[in-house]
Amino acid sequence: MLNIKSLLLFSLYALLSLMFGVNSIPDSNEFPFSAKTTYSFVHVGAVLDLNSPMGTMLDLCLSMAVSDFYSIHSDYKTRLFLHTKNAEEELDVASAVLEMLKNQEVHGVLGPEWSKEATFVVELGAKAHVPIISFTAKNRAFSHSPSPYFVRTTPDDLNQVKSLAAICQGFEWHEVFILYEDTEYGNLFVSKLNKAFQEVDIQLSYMSAISTSAEDFDITKELNKLMTKQTRIFLVHMNILLGNRLFVLARKAGMMSEGYAWLITDGLSNFLNSEDSSSMEGVLGIRPHVPKSKNLDNFRAKWKRKALLMKPESTVMELNVYGLWAYDTVWALALAIEKLPPPDSDMLKTSQVDNKSDISTSLGDNRSDISSLKVSQFGRTILTELLHTKFTGLSGEFQLVDGQLQPSAFEIFNVIGSGDRVVGYWTPERGISNRLSSIGDPTYSTSMKELRAIMWPGDTVVPPKGWAIPTAGKFKVGVPKKDGFTEFVNIQLDPATNEYNFSGLSIDVFLASLNLIPFKLDYEFVPYLNTSEHSNGSYHAMLDGILDKTYDFVVGDVTILANRSTFIDFTLPYTESGVVMVVKNRKNIDMWIFLKPLRWDLWMTIILACIFIGFVVRILEDQRNNTNADSLTPNEQQLGLFFWFPIAALAFPERNMVANKWSMFVLVVWLFVAYILMQSYTAKLSAIFTVDQLNFAFSKDYYIGYQHGSFVHDFLINELYLDESKLRSYSTIEEYHDAMSRGGKKGGIDAIYAEIPYMKLLLNTYGSEYRIIGPTHKTDGFGFAFPRGSPLVSYFSRAILNVTQGASMNVIEQKNFGPGYPSDQDSINQESPSLTFYNFGGPFIIILSATIIALFCSKTSIGQRFTTMVSNCGCRCSNFLNSRDKESRGHSLSHTDGAGDASGEEANQFEENSPNVSQGTGEIRESEDTSADISGRSGEVLESSRTTMNAVSAGSGASEVQLSELGNAQQPESSRTIE
Repeated sequence: MLNIKSLLLFSLYALLSLMFGVNSIPDSNEFPFSAKTTYSFVHVGAVLDLNSPMGTMLDLCLSMAVSDFYSIHSDYKTRLFLHTKNAEEELDVASAVLEMLKNQEVHGVLGPEWSKEATFVVELGAKAHVPIISFTAKNRAFSHSPSPYFVRTTPDDLNQVKSLAAICQGFEWHEVFILYEDTEYGNLFVSKLNKAFQEVDIQLSYMSAISTSAEDFDITKELNKLMTKQTRIFLVHMNILLGNRLFVLARKAGMMSEGYAWLITDGLSNFLNSEDSSSMEGVLGIRPHVPKSKNLDNFRAKWKRKALLMKPESTVMELNVYGLWAYDTVWALALAIEKLPPPDSDMLKTSQVDNKSDISTSLGDNRSDISSLKVSQFGRTILTELLHTKFTGLSGEFQLVDGQLQPSAFEIFNVIGSGDRVVGYWTPERGISNRLSSIGDPTYSTSMKELRAIMWPGDTVVPPKGWAIPTAGKFKVGVPKKDGFTEFVNIQLDPATNEYNFSGLSIDVFLASLNLIPFKLDYEFVPYLNTSEHSNGSYHAMLDGILDKTYDFVVGDVTILANRSTFIDFTLPYTESGVVMVVKNRKNIDMWIFLKPLRWDLWMTIILACIFIGFVVRILEDQRNNTNADSLTPNEQQLGLFFWFPIAALAFPERNMVANKWSMFVLVVWLFVAYILMQSYTAKLSAIFTVDQLNFAFSKDYYIGYQHGSFVHDFLINELYLDESKLRSYSTIEEYHDAMSRGGKKGGIDAIYAEIPYMKLLLNTYGSEYRIIGPTHKTDGFGFAFPRGSPLVSYFSRAILNVTQGASMNVIEQKNFGPGYPSDQDSINQESPSLTFYNFGGPFIIILSATIIALFCSKTSIGQRFTTMVSNCGCRCSNFLNSRDKESRGHSLSHTDGAGDASGEEANQFEENSPNVSQGTGEIRESEDTSADISGRSGEVLESSRTTMNAVSAGSGASEVQLSELGNAQQPESSRTIE
């Protein structure tokens, strides 16, 4: 009955249109009308796949949009007339659009549904200046050159990939696998997703493109492949039909269990209400947020009724956001054309289209239709007005920015059973939140604490870690084979079991770390050996085994280097870092080392200075003796002042050895200089035994040793620019020691370049024979090597920190290196070598020689005669010098006038006493000349005279005359004769 009434109304309106000259004849389903009103119709085409559930749903939404709009805006003078064409294949879409442009002279085209069909349509619209409006396309790149006539009333996928990146960042998932449909729709999305993930340091470590025509066997094979990998985070981006099959097969494969996390994009989530989603339980998805409103609820109810009444013979998809966008698009287009003047025939003009264009070529036989294609002037006007249209539609705020719908919020939902529950939201301004709010300053957040509780696969609320141990076998752990320094890694074959035993510092640190990671790790050690049971190559070659899957990771004394980190990841180091140079301490083979602090010219200067000071003091003291009778130095000892006095003043500072004040002045200055010399001598001698041992003048002619198979070889050549012919490799500590003992000129080496842990072991073994000198070339120490992006790195790094900073590290070091091993670089044995008897053999030889000479001269007859002879010579020289002085003084006294009674008395007393003194002295001298035995008595007389002089000088009541007489009494006979 309804169809008959509609047919009658349509016939009546066709008759009226012919009478009143209406441009076109509308379909009765499009809008209500009045026969008494004249409308201006604007023709718009729509291309849909009416045989698909999606197409039928969109067609119903477009029809309802036109009807609802003009029911509300019945006073509008324009009417939107839709020409809907059915097109299933790509070429059918282009042909349908071309037909509408030519025959219906449409001023706009709605559709097509998917991006693969949009390329030709966009180019046709650009040729005819007709806007192509898509309410399903999510990407901008549909043609090789962007067209200004292409408009998308959907938000761009860029916001969707940002929301996915925020979710992965919030859950600390650093590695994600993506499964996507192998179409342009999927490829464009993956390109944007990869860029967004890179910005937040998330890696798309595996991308699986699944064909839309793939069989279940192919999908299952791909899922089984993914199960062998560590990553357990899967992102799915595909259409609802392919996605449903994928999740059914994933559940059968056991991949919807605890530990897995599945994310779906809006390519699936927008259609969940149309399919059975029970196989997706625990999945986390995102979709555009549609705000609730009364109009939306009314529309949903109305849409369901119409879907049952108007399309009973076809399968209609449940209403989703694409239908709402299509509905709002029609409203926006109707609002835009109402603001424009109605089109007339002058706004359409014929323009020849280039038959050599890509679209004309692809259309084949329809190339002639393109040549007669008309260019619309009204289409440009519609496009301009549409881009400025704003209103609140069923899907929310409608506003186009840069030819696409402005960014909107996304819902984060959790699939539970056959339904879903919203757990949070994402917006470009605030990030992740548990509710939408515009209050307060926007602060971007990726915290998962903002979300409501999520039920993950396996019926657990514990968020997956993002990775798990592969179910296929144990981890293959590569271990290097070392011929030396086995304290770090040692591999021994047990003949009883024919199995390898692994030990050493690196192995112990690994085993200690295993006890600290929060899960069980099944592993097996795989030695890096060749057929001859030796190392199979360099460490760098061993690390390449991680890339080719020979090893899952490597444990050993592997140095962390920047060039290695480009293809593998390292844990934190468990040893000190750096490459150092070790040299042999220089030995002092000269027993006269005590002479080396001062050069020969300084030694001669000191000796001459002693003689000079002694000579000066002798002159000053002799002058004092001539004017004062209290001289403390006897005549026969004055010659010794030349040699011994400066030294004796240093050795016996407490004795009053001089009487002249000027002598004291000279001695004070001499002592000042002497103390400076002594301190400088002491410092230099200390430096010879300590600091000077550190001086090592490196030469490129020296031969350098390094550890066999180490990166140090390349480091010395590329960084230090050493000649490769000067480099020699060694494996053990003993080989190093032997080569250093021989030296570079005898087939050995002059220095060692190696990592600090090895050199600490060398110094701990050989003590002070070697020393570290020069700068430390930075490296990052030893660590464990893993594949790039391996989640095990962070767990082992935290475990290594706990091991190295705890007491267990000292136990491990003492176990492998023995007691006394330095725990850090600062405590490396740097003490100076102890001084030996040989170092001071020269001074002991001197004192021994002096002792023997003293015993020889005092206890043997030959020595005594030699001593007496030397003493007599000394006395004669002293007497001769004193006689000359007396003679010169006598001449001076004879010419001096008397100066009073006191002076005369002193002169008389002097003359009276002089014969006695001269006589005594003459007797002594005669006795000395007669026999050497009498010299003893002469010595007694001299000693008696010396005692008398001291006694007289000590008497407080002695007069100046008495002191003078005592001095004159000691003068030799020669002096008395002259007087």
